Amino acid sequence: MVSVCLASYNGEKYIGDQVRSILSEIGDDDELIVSDDGSQDNTCIIVESFGDTRVKLLHNIRRHGINSNFENALRHAKGEIIFLSDQDDIWLPGKKDACIEALKDSFCVVHDAYITDADLNVLEDSFFRSFRCKTGFVHNWIKNGYLGCAMAFHREILDIALPIPESLPVWQDIWIGSLCQIKHEVTFIPYKGIKFRRHLETSSTTYKSSFTLGKKISYRMSLLWHLFERLNHHK
Repeated sequence: MVSVCLASYNGEKYIGDQVRSILSEIGDDDELIVSDDGSQDNTCIIVESFGDTRVKLLHNIRRHGINSNFENALRHAKGEIIFLSDQDDIWLPGKKDACIEALKDSFCVVHDAYITDADLNVLEDSFFRSFRCKTGFVHNWIKNGYLGCAMAFHREILDIALPIPESLPVWQDIWIGSLCQIKHEVTFIPYKGIKFRRHLETSSTTYKSSFTLGKKISYRMSLLWHLFERLNHHK
C-alpha cells in the first residue's frame, strides 16, 4: 500500500490539477492524505469534490506551519511506502512505479523533476542539474537536494522522524532525507517524475534560496544538533 502525504494551504488555484494527477497514478488500495492548514479559500471544497474514497482530508489544528502540516499527514499514513507531495505540482505518468522499483534496493529515493513556471512552461529540464544534486550526507547538508515533492521512502523512518522538532529551522524534506541518509541510504534516480511548479505563492524555498550565508550556516548547524539529539535518543 502506498500513502501520498500532501500538505495544503490556500491552494485552490492548483490543487485540483495536482490531486487529479496523483489519483491517476496510485492504485485502488492506495491513499492520498491531504492535511489542510486552515485554508481560507476553496481548497478543501475542491479536494472533497473528487468524491474518491482514496482521498482523506484532514485538518491540521494542533500547530500551524508547513512541518506540522506534513507531520499531521504522516501520522495518519497507513502505507508501507510513503510519498510526499506539494499542492501545486503535477505528477507525471510512471512516477509511482519508478520510485517503488528503486525502493527495492534503497530506503529512500529522490527523482529528478522539470522546473516550470506557474503555467507549467518548462524553465529548466532537470532539477538535479540545476541544483547539482548528488548523494551523500555532507553534500546535502551544505546544499539540500532532498526535494520532498520528489521523495519516496519506507515508513520505517517515521519511527525516528516523528515528531518533527518544533524548533527545526528547515523543512521536513531535509529532516527526513538526512535521517534516511544516516540510518540507511538515499538514492537519486534520473527519472523526471513531476513538473515542479514555481510561482509567486509557493511556500518552498528549496529552489534557489535567497537566504544569506550566515542564516544558511545557522540553520545547518541547528539541523545537525537536532539530528544528534534524535539519533542519540533512538540508540
